Amino acid sequence: MKKNIAIVMGGYSSEVNISLKSGGVVFKHFDRQKFLPFRVHILKEKWVALDDFDIEYPINKDNFSFILNNEMIVFDCVFNVIHGNPGENGSLLAYFELIGLKHTSAPFYQMALTFNKRDTLSVVRQYGIKTAKSVFLNKGDELNFDEIIEKVGLPCFVKPNNAGSSYGISKVYTKETILPAIEKAYHEDDAILIESFLDGTEVSVGVVQYKNHLKVLPITEIVSENDFFDYEAKYLGKSQEITPARISSEVQKKVEEVAKKVYKVLNMSGFSRSEYILVNEEPFFLEMNTVPGMTEESILPQQAAAAGISMRELLDNAIEMALN
Repeated sequence: MKKNIAIVMGGYSSEVNISLKSGGVVFKHFDRQKFLPFRVHILKEKWVALDDFDIEYPINKDNFSFILNNEMIVFDCVFNVIHGNPGENGSLLAYFELIGLKHTSAPFYQMALTFNKRDTLSVVRQYGIKTAKSVFLNKGDELNFDEIIEKVGLPCFVKPNNAGSSYGISKVYTKETILPAIEKAYHEDDAILIESFLDGTEVSVGVVQYKNHLKVLPITEIVSENDFFDYEAKYLGKSQEITPARISSEVQKKVEEVAKKVYKVLNMSGFSRSEYILVNEEPFFLEMNTVPGMTEESILPQQAAAAGISMRELLDNAIEMALN
């Protein structure tokens, strides 16, 4: 009997449209011989399942079911494609775990931890993982720009602590432009991170559980046409994403070892895609994405394809791992 799969997409953050696009691609690639997938929109104003004609059916939040043709549809598993709140920060996963519904993401605590850039950096540093120097601020904190510059230097990056897709991030070159960058970041989150600039090659590393083994996918080198890998570079074609990365086998091995270590240190499961800067051939960890983009152009599917894993195989594996 086919398993009913809810592909949850949307969310409550600035990334809602990116999530809906990813969710549509995931829905298209699911194996209909094994699974019966449904698109489920989780939005601030409504939770609804959609049929093939885009007719909406309200989700019963008591058990995450819905009624279709007078029949209650109960899901066997959830495929999470919500970037940001509530899918990537643990909130929705905590709800699924409370009602006993299996899902493809890591447990809610790991999701909450990795969504919080400051806390993630605090954990990995304890295990000897190299990171940029950073200053953490809460909204309303007193600002001392001289102290900030003394700690992180210029240029530096100002970014929201809990946000993705490069929303709210600025690269700052002068003392005078720090305040506007901070105000921009506070539009996305009440906590922000100011990090030193790392001058080196940026790489993106996918690590997944594939057929009961931890697998590091082929590494992608990021070459942005813009000043850094911002929203335009990520989603509007203003970057080159070169897979496999143009790095030596020695550096590749080093990056793979660090990526596996970070995945294990953070007690991850399911999908992850982490960003690193290679400085003098040493990987410096930036952040981890636990709900990476899943369109055909997204980095993780590109990496899987380079490893000989099709999108359908990637999705099948995620569901099988979650169910088992």
